[in-house]
Order: sequence, then structure tokens, then C-alpha cells
Amino acid sequence: MDLIPGSSSMYDNMVACSVKAPVSLQIGNMVTDTANPGVLVIDVTSPECTSFNLQEISFKNNYTAFLMVRLHKQDPNSPGNAKWVTCLRNYQLMPCPHTEEGAQDYFSISRQQMLIEPDNITAVRLILRQPSSVWLNFGLEEVRISETGKDDSEKTLPSWISSLTPVGQAPKCQNAVPDPDKISSSIQQMWALTEVMQSSKTTARVGRFDVDGCYDINLLSYT
Repeated sequence: MDLIPGSSSMYDNMVACSVKAPVSLQIGNMVTDTANPGVLVIDVTSPECTSFNLQEISFKNNYTAFLMVRLHKQDPNSPGNAKWVTCLRNYQLMPCPHTEEGAQDYFSISRQQMLIEPDNITAVRLILRQPSSVWLNFGLEEVRISETGKDDSEKTLPSWISSLTPVGQAPKCQNAVPDPDKISSSIQQMWALTEVMQSSKTTARVGRFDVDGCYDINLLSYT
């Protein structure tokens, strides 16, 4: 999974850890054999071997083709008993080791992608492989490790959320709500009165200036 540089997920709950210098693994005489070893190991340790629950590993690639991640995991029932376990195998960072694609991208590996539950961790070991002889050097940069945060129940809610009215709870009104039975009765009376008025309405035409069937001279003089 690519990670955008500077995103907040890179810094949330970051573990204060020490990233050691890469150590090359090479077969044969390390003095006379100048060929590219193709394998590097980077150890990341927490201060005073404090255990944590790993959430995410983020880094910038530097021409590494494949990555393996191992964790130094403690037994919660026996604090003195710890062992190295593999949580990620042959994770591909470059689609083709001989080309530039993915060579300098940012990556993020979450706990959901790991083979085991990464809890009670005291150290992380990154094993880098670059089988291509095209690149003289390879590695990882800006390695960061974050741990899991608090449970959802322990998180503090914003003040505007706490002020919202719960579902199913009517908001308080300053004035009391009228009795629905009285409202229904009043509506029925109004409806009945309207029906009576419509049925008794006359159909005779009333002239504009008619007074007992005759025109009023005074009214006509003002028009």
C-alpha cells in the first residue's frame, strides 16, 4: 500500500525507536568478494525493550525489491519468554527489480496485512532483498513504527457530538405541547362548521350598489 508523504497516519501513535544501520548478509569471503550481497538486515528496537502492540510500519523505499518482516514477540503469560516470528514474507516493493518502478515510493504496512497478531513486540527486523545487479546500493529510508491507540470507548468525544440529542429522545421545548385529543376535537369542529357554511351559502347574485333591489343614488354619485 502506497503512503502519501506527510500524511497524518505516519505520525499517529509513533513509537520512539532506534533504527540501526543496515547489515549485509553475504556468502563467501567478505573481503575478496565485491559482488552485491543482495540481502540487508535492519533492526528496529524500542527503548529499554518496552513492548508495544504494532499498528503500522511506514517507510520510503530505496531500490529494495522484496521485504520480509520479523518480530521479536513476548509471551504475555511469561514475560521472560520471547522469540522471533515472521509476520510478512516476500512483500514486493518493486514490480520488476531491474526497473525504476516502485524504487523510491512510500509504503505503509498495517497489522491487518501481517500473518500473526503483532502484539507484545519489543523489536522489529526488516530483511531487504534486491536480486538485481543493476543497483549498487539499496535500502529503506524514513522508517517509522506506530502502535495501536486507545480503545474506542476510551477516546474523548468532541464537545459538539456530546451535545447532540440521542436518537429516540425528543428535544425539550420551552412551552408544553398541546393535548393531541384537544387539537383533533377542534379540527373536527372547524371542519363541521365549514360544511354548514358551504351548504347554507346563497346562490343569488348581489349587485355592487343594490339596496333592496334598487340602486342607491348616493352610492352611485361617489363612483
